[in-house]
Amino acid sequence: MSTGLRRFRSSGTETVQVERCEMCAEPLEAEHGHVVDLETRALLCACRGCRLLFARPGQGRYRAVPGRFRYAPSFRVSPAEWDELGIPVRTAFFFHNSSLGRTVAFYPSPAGATESLLPLATWERVLAANPELADAEPDVEALLVDRAPDGWFSCHLVPIDACYRLVGLVRLHWKGFDGGREAWEAIDGFFAALRRRARVLKEV
Repeated sequence: MSTGLRRFRSSGTETVQVERCEMCAEPLEAEHGHVVDLETRALLCACRGCRLLFARPGQGRYRAVPGRFRYAPSFRVSPAEWDELGIPVRTAFFFHNSSLGRTVAFYPSPAGATESLLPLATWERVLAANPELADAEPDVEALLVDRAPDGWFSCHLVPIDACYRLVGLVRLHWKGFDGGREAWEAIDGFFAALRRRARVLKEV
């Protein structure tokens, strides 16, 4: 994920680091949106005006990341299907990559976002069992699936940049084989924040 185009300005005796839009170089607020470069898969920090330029699909190389958050407390997937999907950890995110013409799967790891080879037939079967989540926008929204320690699955439909924030948390805090208490507190806090801002979906 890009950290944005940086500029510096002087404020008295201090030099203040200013983050700027990577498309027009306007100064950015701390909370700002992103645009996906569909060719490189890079996330570009963007001002509101630039995001609006690419808010609709079919406008070329760039797509604005939307701000929709949805939560499905019960994601219908069996442990056997999860094993078939080849996800070796409890959390993964899935999105349709329009350049490849298929859904891809990644999971957070201490090395960053790690791709898992996805058996598409199994994924299509799982998606068909969860029709309330089938309208995720290609390239810019993802289904973030989490398996609780008791084996229960939940799913968030989120902007793709939320998934990479989770990846960044794992990279920053993970220690040793099991991650350590600091990492799991950060992960649990991330999912708690998602639930607070998401609209709960009803099962179809």
